[in-house]
Amino acid sequence: MPVSPPSPLPAAPPASSLPEPARDRALVLGGGGSTGNAWMLGVLAGLQQAGVDAAGAELLVGTSAGATTAAQIAFRDPVELHEATLGRGPRDAALRTGSATAASEPDARRAPRPVHAAVSEQLDRTARIIAMSTDPSDMRRRMGAAALQLDGASDPARSARWRAVVASRLPELRWPARDLRIVAVDASDGSPVVFERDSGVDLADAVAASCASGAPHPVGGRRCIDGGYRRNENADLAIGSARVLVLSPFGGRSRHPQVWRMQLAAQTEELRAAGSIVEIVRPVAEAARLIGANAMDPSLRPDAARAGFAQGAALADRLGAFWG
Repeated sequence: MPVSPPSPLPAAPPASSLPEPARDRALVLGGGGSTGNAWMLGVLAGLQQAGVDAAGAELLVGTSAGATTAAQIAFRDPVELHEATLGRGPRDAALRTGSATAASEPDARRAPRPVHAAVSEQLDRTARIIAMSTDPSDMRRRMGAAALQLDGASDPARSARWRAVVASRLPELRWPARDLRIVAVDASDGSPVVFERDSGVDLADAVAASCASGAPHPVGGRRCIDGGYRRNENADLAIGSARVLVLSPFGGRSRHPQVWRMQLAAQTEELRAAGSIVEIVRPVAEAARLIGANAMDPSLRPDAARAGFAQGAALADRLGAFWG
């Protein structure tokens, strides 16, 4: 099945050598776990309530939790999604749990462990791999190889359960008409993959792959892991847009060496060098504590959603002038 080719990470060309922007507005939604999904929906709802339709961008780029968020807002009003996150309105049962990753999904045959234990183990495991790696490509290869060795990595039943969990969180299972890009990484060789409407894969599988920070998810003839291993926000995929709004639940931080240019600041440099105007929304302090190590705790989703909504409403005047 056709998929978009791996996305390299070149230095951005000088602005003077670039054509006019191909599209006007792009919305980039980064990784951030279950609470990050709730925070992003809250920000977009707060903006929408104040008259700023950030969710209406021509291009949506989604990674991990941001992939779930992008697939949700492509079909549903952010205010409605926000209400569902708070346990109100239709579909609240399907949307309340947000965008958990495969690493935190409990196996039905085992007693679930505390969420913080799974997150801590995941952070420790990936930190060791990052420390051993020489560059981003080497890191992604190592991450993929480690994921392929995890329990259940080749279990079709596990993959089917994970896909069903992800599908239950999406308002629609078809790709939207507009440009939606879902980022993952091929576990077999560490190459980045960008799934789009014409990639020949199901939307639910593309999102499940982008959120797979534990065992890989099979999609399009590949077994893929979390798109955050390419870059957490993957904002450079919006190059060609006149205006780019980035929601970064992790605040643009990266656990990787600065020289690797994985951090959001490097992505922003590339966008601006290519002629884009960029605005970034990071969680304020009271929301940031709900994301980080607590990102997979579903009980914190309502608090993260409320914090995001308040932040979006407070930013509406400034972002409204930027967004148009």
